[in-house]
Formats: sequence, C-alpha cells, structure tokens
Amino acid sequence: MNWSVTLPMIIFLVVIFIVGAYAARHIKSTDNFLQEYFLGSRQLGGFILAMTMVTTYGSASSFIGGPGVAYSVGLGWVLLAMIQVVTGYFVLMVLGKKFAIIARKTKSVTLIDFLKERYNSKWVVILSALTIIIFLFSSMASQWVGGGRLIQSLTGLSYTASLFIFAVSVLVYVTIGGFRAVAITDSIQGIVMFVGTLTILIGTIIAGGGVGHIISELKSINPGLITPYGPHHQYSASYITSFWLLVGVGVVGLPQVTVRAMSYKNSKSMHRAVIIGTIVVGIIMLGMHLSGVFARAVMPGIKVGDEVMPMLAMKVLPPWLAGVVLAAPMAAIMSTVNALLLLVSSSLVKDIYLNYIQPKASEQKVRRLSMWVTAIVGIIVLVMSIHPPNLLIWLNLFAFGGLEAAFIWPIVLGLYWKKGNTYGALASIILGVVSYTIIQKFWPNPFDMNPVVLPVVLALVAYIAVSLLTSRIKQDQQELVIRKFWGA
Repeated sequence: MNWSVTLPMIIFLVVIFIVGAYAARHIKSTDNFLQEYFLGSRQLGGFILAMTMVTTYGSASSFIGGPGVAYSVGLGWVLLAMIQVVTGYFVLMVLGKKFAIIARKTKSVTLIDFLKERYNSKWVVILSALTIIIFLFSSMASQWVGGGRLIQSLTGLSYTASLFIFAVSVLVYVTIGGFRAVAITDSIQGIVMFVGTLTILIGTIIAGGGVGHIISELKSINPGLITPYGPHHQYSASYITSFWLLVGVGVVGLPQVTVRAMSYKNSKSMHRAVIIGTIVVGIIMLGMHLSGVFARAVMPGIKVGDEVMPMLAMKVLPPWLAGVVLAAPMAAIMSTVNALLLLVSSSLVKDIYLNYIQPKASEQKVRRLSMWVTAIVGIIVLVMSIHPPNLLIWLNLFAFGGLEAAFIWPIVLGLYWKKGNTYGALASIILGVVSYTIIQKFWPNPFDMNPVVLPVVLALVAYIAVSLLTSRIKQDQQELVIRKFWGA
C-alpha cells in the first residue's frame, strides 16, 4: 500500500465522519425529525445549495466512468459531457420559487409528497415510490462499484474488501446525520472536486508536453479522437443532440436533484446557487473529461475505462498530490450515494409507511425506522455491487433515463398546467417507464437518438391527452387542487 497516496484519502474520510457526528446533534435536538433528516429543515444557503446540487449530480460517472469513455471516444465525449453545464440552471429556474413555495405550503418533504398533494392519488404515490426505488438501486450500485474500484486502485486491496470499506464509510455518517450531514459534506466535497479537477488537468497537460503535442498524439493514434463523432463515427449529430434531453434539460425529472429545489432558505440563495453551480459544473465536466481524452496520449493501452483516472493521477502527479486529487472522485461518489440513500429511504418510510401503513407512528418509531431503512438499503446495494459491469456510466445513464421518463411531466406540467390531473400523471408515469424499458432492451438507438427521447415524448402525449379526456372526472377534487396550487 502506498501511504503517500492513501493517507490524504483517510484524512478526508475522517473529516466526513466528524461532519456526520456534528449533523447528528441537530437531529437529536430538532422538533421535526422528518423535516431535518430528509430536508435539513430547509435552511440551505446559496453556496451549500449549489455544491449539494453539483455533488449530487456529479458522481462516479462524472469522475470515473465518463473520463473512461472519453479515453476511448475522444473529444466527442467531451462535447456530450458539456451539455451538463445547464443542469443546475434548468432545475432551479424551471422549478424555481414556485416549487419551493408549494413545498412549504403543503409541508412536502419529498418529491412524492409534492406529487401526492398535486394529484391526490394513492396510486400516483405508490407507482412513483416504486419507480424511484427500482431505478435508484441501479444508480446506487454504480456509485458503490466506483467507490470500491477507487479504493482498490489506491490501496491494492481486493475489490470486495475495498467495496466493504467504502460502504461502511458512507453508511455510518449518512445513517446518523441525514440530509444536513449530506449537505455540509457536499460543500466540502464540492471544493475537493473543483480543486482536484483543475490539478489533474494541469498535471496531464504538463505530462503530455502541452495541448498541441497531445492533440498531435491523439491524431496519430486515431484521427476520429479529435472529431465530434468518435473514432468510428459512432455518434451522429442527432445522437449528440438527444443528449441534451438526457443530461441537460431532462435533469428536472431526477428526484435526487429536484428535492434540492425545495430545500433552500430564500430566493437570494437560489439565485446565488444558479450562478455558482453553473460555473462549478462547467469547470468540473470540462476538466475531468478533457483529462480522460488527454490520458490516451499520456498512457495509451489502458483496457478498462474505469481505471483511467486513478492510473492517470498516480502517473502525472506526486503520490501525496495524487491522493488529494483522488479524493475528488471519492467525494463525488460519496455525495451521490448520500443523496440516493436518503431518497430511497424517504420513499419507503415517508411516502409508503407513513402514508398508507402506519400514519400515526410515533416520532421515535419514525426516527428509528428511517435510520434502519437507510442502513438496510445500503447493505442491499453493497451485495448487488459485488459483481460489477465494466463501465459504470451506462448503469448510471440507464437510471437517469428511467427516472426522467417517469417524472419530468408530472413534475413540470403538474406545477404549471392547471388541467393536468391524476389520470394524466398515471398514464405518463406508466407509459414513460414501460416504453423506456422496452426501447432500452430492444431498440437502444431509435432513429439514431438516445433511448430516453421517445419515451419522454410518449409520456408528454399521454399526460396531455389523458388529462384532457378525463377532465370531467372528479372535477370537485381537481378544483380543490387548483385552489391550493394557484389560489384560484
């Protein structure tokens, strides 16, 4: 084990544990456990909001899987990755103040709370919770695998032992600290990610003899590496454009990101987060994916894409600095796992158990159950991650697409279109998920586009058509919802 590389990672993990213990004090003293554990009592300022959005969205795929694909595909993948710059802007500006105001008015703690109030339907709640649980297990598995592989590359331990170390590190502080621990550590992790990105990019450029020399080397390896379409012209203009939906505007439909839009303190915090978040995401996405491409010239011949960034850091940087830089992907992975763990546990505890199984459960019982469920979900994902796929990014993007197809229209049109109703939401969720799963399996690139595009279009048509066709059913109930959401 190279202690010069490993020690900075150990120090990082110790700091994270201390933050979890600090946040646990707030949970013990709070008057409203659910608001504190799952939403940090809605007290996020602009900087913390920006960082928690950046780190929740920036994950193993951004720091390990994405640069690994960029290593193989070249600058075309950097172009795709840069679409993600707009994510924070779209989430906060599309949902904006209205979403936060409605969440406070209806005392919504989770996204499903919002959907329950908007559509007043048990089936919308249950379908939404099941969709979140199913797809987020895929996403969490990719993060667990990323953490295990990163620790393996640093310590030389077996993958299984490394995976166990990562799982224990995350589970302890998330379980005891809740959303506040996640938000505060996200700020630390965001800074580490930002500094680590710049450091490894600069180190790679120096090791490669400058940008000009690196580009020449890439061209000599394969001229397609420096085109937008990849070395085998595998990415068409329509496919690249379709990525705007998957990792750009469609992020509005990701529950783990949208819940951040109901947790900020005031409108000033939101506006500040839009600016900070957009700048930080832009630099991180550009820096990490460019590093992945440039690594092809510095270290040709790497076979497993997920090993590119750890190997690159240890080659182009002094050992102690490589340890600091490799804390960046660890930060990204841990912060995403935190958010997903809390989202799945809140779906089980808040959205299913409290709504339909035991509505009058005591505060003490809810507190105990929330922590146990968070821990058990993490253990299940740990078991799922023991035999991982080769490239994490595809597992993560699969989960993204499924969640977006299910939720984008019930959230956005539910917030802004008065005629949207329960039946439209149910049709949109069901058709979105079913069509996405079928297309992903049997028609992975429909019309040379990402498989998420067609399901999102079908879900939109279903939402509008079914809402209009059923507009006269339960009109009194719909009028109550309109008064609650629009005041008229």
